[in-house]
Parts: sequence; structure tokens; C-alpha cells
Amino acid sequence: MNIASLYQDLEYKENKPSVNVLFETSFTKEIRIAMKKGVEMKEHKSPFPIVVHIVEGTIEFGVNGTNHILEKGSLIALEGNVPHNLITTEDSIVRLTLTKSDEAKRVENVVS
Repeated sequence: MNIASLYQDLEYKENKPSVNVLFETSFTKEIRIAMKKGVEMKEHKSPFPIVVHIVEGTIEFGVNGTNHILEKGSLIALEGNVPHNLITTEDSIVRLTLTKSDEAKRVENVVS
């Protein structure tokens, strides 16, 4: 069993996303990304499928050059190797679900 809070020990960094691994299961890695308004994650891609859940705030989520406005409660799933980027239009909390095969370090490298 794993228990985590998306709100406990929440930290926003001024100019880049704050990435925290909440827990790993036998099949996923659950990651919280906290971002202040106007912070961007430049275009990147995951080698595996991902699910992005907007817990708080609103983001512009770009997929293959098309922007989608995702608000609190929205979910988006992408297959592997799909280029995507995001920028926050207000302070936001994003839950990212990775497959067990993916590396949380890869996400940290994207924001560095």
C-alpha cells in the first residue's frame, strides 16, 4: 500500500517546475509537478505512455504544435514518443503518471 498527498510539503520554485516522486507501485510512478504561473516545460517526449492530471490551476499543453487548455480536473494521455510542452497560465499542480519502465530522473532532466 502507498499513501501520498498532492498538497503536503508543496513547494513552488520561481522559474522552474518543482518535481517530486510521490511513490512507485509495481506498475507506475506517481509524480507531482508544482509550477508557478508562466513557468514552461519546453518540448520533450517520453519513451513510454504517460498520463497528465491537472490537480490545480490551468495549463496550455502543446501536442505536436497544437495547444490544449487544460483546467483543474482535466486528464490527458499520450503514447510514447509524442512531442509535448506545457506552460502554466496560473499557479498549477500537475500529477504525472509514468510507467514503471520510465525514469523519474528523465522528468527532472527536462526541467533542469
